[in-house]
Amino acid sequence: MRIAFQSVFYPYRGGIAQFNASLFRALENFAEVKAFNFSLQYPSLFFPGSSQYVAASDDADKIPSVRKLNSINPISYYRTAREINKFSPDLLLTAYWLPFLAPAQGSVCKLLKNKTVNIALINNITPHEKKLSDYQLNRYFLEQQHGYVVMGNAIKKELLQYVSQAQYLQHPHPIYAHFGTKIDTQTARLKLKIDSNKKTLLFFGLIRAYKGLDILIEAFGKLDHTYQLVIAGESYEDFNKYQELIDALPHKNNIHIYNKYIPDHEVPHFFSAADLCVLPYKSATQSGVVAAAFHFDLPVVVTDKGNLKDIIEPYGTGLVSMTTSAVEIAQHIKDFFEKGQAGRITERIKKFKSKYTWKHMAKEIIDLHDWVK
Repeated sequence: MRIAFQSVFYPYRGGIAQFNASLFRALENFAEVKAFNFSLQYPSLFFPGSSQYVAASDDADKIPSVRKLNSINPISYYRTAREINKFSPDLLLTAYWLPFLAPAQGSVCKLLKNKTVNIALINNITPHEKKLSDYQLNRYFLEQQHGYVVMGNAIKKELLQYVSQAQYLQHPHPIYAHFGTKIDTQTARLKLKIDSNKKTLLFFGLIRAYKGLDILIEAFGKLDHTYQLVIAGESYEDFNKYQELIDALPHKNNIHIYNKYIPDHEVPHFFSAADLCVLPYKSATQSGVVAAAFHFDLPVVVTDKGNLKDIIEPYGTGLVSMTTSAVEIAQHIKDFFEKGQAGRITERIKKFKSKYTWKHMAKEIIDLHDWVK
């Protein structure tokens, strides 16, 4: 069997590129796989971060790929489709997450030979920053597919609004394993130069408005001096509004800020130093941060947004705040420590990890191909 995998891969950085690399390696257990990458993903004008590309210090999986697809150049859509047709795949798997990319990715799917089954791996449908054009762009892409892979109920419901008879696979987000191993908690806190004895909360990942860092800062203000908060990730917006909230807190010195892109080799320091990872998202689909936390056996608190609850509640792998109230989130944090929930939740995380692997997901995608072809 031959699989063409079209999406973003090395040298691009970010959670989706990491996700694709892990799935690519798993698919290699079952088929001949070839990656078809972007030559240009986002014009620099539209990209809010410092760089779209991996840092020299990152231990990225250098997936070999054909880089021809330019998101804003229609000629490249034909060139990419021609290259994929030369490979003659049984399956084209397209990882999709943004309506902006729908013309490029949807056109490639549309231009393939009839023998190829198109399956979309949907990370996201409705973007966090909505535009009037989103519906038509999503519809164009989704109509080119024969099957779909979703990672939670929220995306499934959105998909069925577009394609009511969609043939789909639902599978939890597998756990990342490329960040290395967990290190001793005290050693990690020493590396970060934070207090070795306080109850440690972690907010990790790109800082954007929808991720609710302001809510977490407010919740932290309701905790006592025995807690500390680590904020780690590059801000894609003005950080001053968060700094003003921090400066108003009585225990502001217990908040440690690492406002930068965190290279892969530093990731274990942050997750190993923490007792609890908090994701107070105002909107969401799924989150690679949860998958990273689980890799380090770290319990999480999430809000009931998108698919976040789907990877927590059925498996007992964390706590779910049903609202984005700072009061409720603070109470969940207190309950986690005061009721001694760490050991029980950690054991459930280990059980979840043993079942929902990348190889398990890859095999189910192969089965979906056989079902829809």
